[in-house]
Amino acid sequence: MTVLATPNQLQHPRLGLAISRKVAPTAVARNRIKRVIRESYRHWQARLDAVDIVVLGRAGVASQSKQALRVALDTLWMELNKKCAGSSSN
Repeated sequence: MTVLATPNQLQHPRLGLAISRKVAPTAVARNRIKRVIRESYRHWQARLDAVDIVVLGRAGVASQSKQALRVALDTLWMELNKKCAGSSSN
């Protein structure tokens, strides 16, 4: 997965998802990936700065287990939190 982020003028982060059919050919697989991402985001939302976040699915993400997705997302959220710490101008 790839995470893109940019500061926003709000007091909270926002999440956008882009999981295409190329990444997960069935709707069931795409929805499972989105559900895991949203669940992980809800756990990290309070710790993130005011940023707009877009999570892009990449090849192979559909074949990962739920636990592997969670671990990958936790790593992405930690990296994002480090990079964006103090970058928002509120």
